[in-house]
Amino acid sequence: MKVLDKVFVKVYEAAILILLLSACSNLFGQRHQQKKHRDYDFSPIEKKIQTWVDSSYYDGASILVSKNDKVVYEKYFGNYNRDTQVFIASAGKWLAAATIASVVEKTNLSWDDKVNKWLPEFKDVKGQATLRQLFSHTSGFPDYQPKDSVTDNYQTLEESVKHIVNLPANAEPGSVFHYGGLAMQVAGRMAELATGKDFETIFLENIANPLEMKNTHFVPVDESGGHSPMLGGGAKSTLYDYAHFLEMISHDGNYKGKQILSVASVAEMQADQIGSAKVASHEYVERVRAEKHNGVYGFGEWREELEANGKAVLISSPSWAGAYPWIDKTTNTYGFFLTHVNVVKANLGGFSSFYNSPVLPIMVRDVYKNASLPLKVKTGFVEVGNAKLYYEELGKGEPLIFIHGHSFDHSEWDPQFFEFAKKYRVIRYDCKGYGYSDMPKEGLEFLHVEDLLKVMDYLKIKKAHLVGLSMGGFIATDFLALHQDRLLSVTMASGGVFPVPGPSEPWTKEQLLVRRAEIEKMEKAGTMNQKWEWLNALMRKGGSNLEQIRRAVWDMIYKWDQWQPLHVEPRLVLGNDVIPLLKKQKITVPVMVLTGEVDKNNRNKLLECVPAAKQVIVPNAGHVSNLENPEAFNRLVMEFLKNK
Repeated sequence: MKVLDKVFVKVYEAAILILLLSACSNLFGQRHQQKKHRDYDFSPIEKKIQTWVDSSYYDGASILVSKNDKVVYEKYFGNYNRDTQVFIASAGKWLAAATIASVVEKTNLSWDDKVNKWLPEFKDVKGQATLRQLFSHTSGFPDYQPKDSVTDNYQTLEESVKHIVNLPANAEPGSVFHYGGLAMQVAGRMAELATGKDFETIFLENIANPLEMKNTHFVPVDESGGHSPMLGGGAKSTLYDYAHFLEMISHDGNYKGKQILSVASVAEMQADQIGSAKVASHEYVERVRAEKHNGVYGFGEWREELEANGKAVLISSPSWAGAYPWIDKTTNTYGFFLTHVNVVKANLGGFSSFYNSPVLPIMVRDVYKNASLPLKVKTGFVEVGNAKLYYEELGKGEPLIFIHGHSFDHSEWDPQFFEFAKKYRVIRYDCKGYGYSDMPKEGLEFLHVEDLLKVMDYLKIKKAHLVGLSMGGFIATDFLALHQDRLLSVTMASGGVFPVPGPSEPWTKEQLLVRRAEIEKMEKAGTMNQKWEWLNALMRKGGSNLEQIRRAVWDMIYKWDQWQPLHVEPRLVLGNDVIPLLKKQKITVPVMVLTGEVDKNNRNKLLECVPAAKQVIVPNAGHVSNLENPEAFNRLVMEFLKNK
């Protein structure tokens, strides 16, 4: 018996050992697996939306992002929760288009049917418009009811259409793109006549019920009940309801194994329906993507980005109220930002829900871009007193720090970061008020140059090469004046001495009044206007390659929080104060001033302050030379560092 006991004990101990080894192996395997990929970090998106809510532009909001049919991000803000039902304004156009498509599939209604085939009372040019044109804003119908017309609160689409018949057309069908919604009422009535059912019933039977969208409706449009469905802006929905719709569209009409819409219908919805119709300058797509193309719209959805063959890869249905659904085929993601704007607060702040929400898919792309960074890239934050600055580090050798320009962020240096890391220990970071770094506080004085010094101290860098562009060049100049002993070399690209008052000239009361008035004027005009004007200003300062970088430059400006123009900004650089500091000392470190060929005739004040500085021209480039001609930029900097 004792022998058996000993055998049992040994077997038991062996079993325990095996379990422990297995557990350790699993733990090691998990850690090893974690080291293969970075986690998705949606905190910049959360910060962006929280800022909107904190500014009272929204009472609340929610967002969902799905990749490969798996929800990877879900967050609720303010008073919103999973079941919050919200009027989604123009985000309902996508739902309405799908409903019409389902009728085209099941009845004798055709996208090419003319209005007067179903509604013979349309005897003028409006009757010649097709269903296709009604749902792509090219019908020539007026965009909205005239301001002096009766309120559009009819009980049926039939009654709604009666008030559209006699409105004058704005243009010949198919000739002009005019974004609106009135023509969609006529399309909805045609679908009703083709089916013998009211539009809400068609939507529920063909779209909502099969997609388990239990809390999505076109009627009633308000608490009083009734009213005809406003196809162009009257639907209400919830976060997950709309996500079901996006899942179906992203699978070419299939939802959980059931074909809700045909592949052909989904393709037709996403196809260019504008044709030769004239699209005005500064239309939505050009505004939010800084790219101009004519095929901006399909059926009920914007074609925001196109491949070279004209196929849409980023599609959406933005609303004036902020609700924004999108599908991004470049990342195999779809998302929905659900909210409803506080009009009074938004107007006071110059905030546009319609133009701000579309930044979200660009930020989602950044999430996946950052997650795909090689693990050898070190990322983190540096405490600089009252704020944290984001940085990235890669490579070994002498330290080399890249400093971005105003309205940009660390991603400006994508063409340089990995290339220079082959020979140097490269650091790029976001200055305070930009990118992933914290915002400044109005009235709290600081200098970017002192933040940079703290970054170097944190990373235990005694001396470094600095390369700065525009604002980054001004910061590099300040560092040269104040901390020459911490430099190996310094390169200023499109930036030397910023000709503005420095800290020695604090704001006067009169200047503060003027600045406050400027901010108020900017807010009244709409803060997005300042971003567009700034982009255009940069685009006027470039070479022949400038159009190739327009989108990259815009995406940085679009994501930018715009703190600087909307506050009384402290003296963040030395400005004119740097001139006597440079002149009274002997500069012994190598200094290069990189000037884009477009600006070669402009005298750089820094060259007067530092006679030993070397000016080098970047060919075929302007202000943003590191992006316009990265090959030449990299070569010139490499040669300078090599021969310093």
